[in-house]
Amino acid sequence: MKVKLQNVRLAFPQLFKAEQVNGEGDPQFNATFLLPRNHPNVKDIEKAIEQVAKEKWADKAEVVLKKINAELKSCLKDGDLKAEIEGFEGNYFLNANNKTRPYVINRDKTQLNPDDGVIYAGCYVYAVIDIWAMDNKFGKRICASLSGVQFYKDGDAFTGGGIASDEDFDDLSVDDSVDDLVG
Repeated sequence: MKVKLQNVRLAFPQLFKAEQVNGEGDPQFNATFLLPRNHPNVKDIEKAIEQVAKEKWADKAEVVLKKINAELKSCLKDGDLKAEIEGFEGNYFLNANNKTRPYVINRDKTQLNPDDGVIYAGCYVYAVIDIWAMDNKFGKRICASLSGVQFYKDGDAFTGGGIASDEDFDDLSVDDSVDDLVG
């Protein structure tokens, strides 16, 4: 079931190059979306989860969903479970992935590429995901496929990334003591 996320914060974006998760499985594109607990899309996601569960497991859906949530096998999770990661505490987070590269665009709908630097961990985006129920040899889960991401607005970039700037360094051309550090 398709859900359009609006004004959500992006974390761990792998939108331009497919990567393996922990060195296992097929390479995939993926992203994590952070939603405040009172975000209007939380209700949309919860309704989609309930609907796909009913379609998959009929009158057993409620019991199956309780087990899926208890085992943390749903795409929507409580961010307090990963409170040690910047931006997660006090929010929900949703993981979505796809083997096919998602459609990634700017505010004006022009396609983006990795060299643009527009999309980054911490910015705000709109996203299109597809919620679906899995029931196979790997177990029962509620998953989200990532279809597309649209840049919405800048946000504070999460730490642990980025490129150094001129302000990060001292002017060493006037300091003769530098040779003493190496020598």
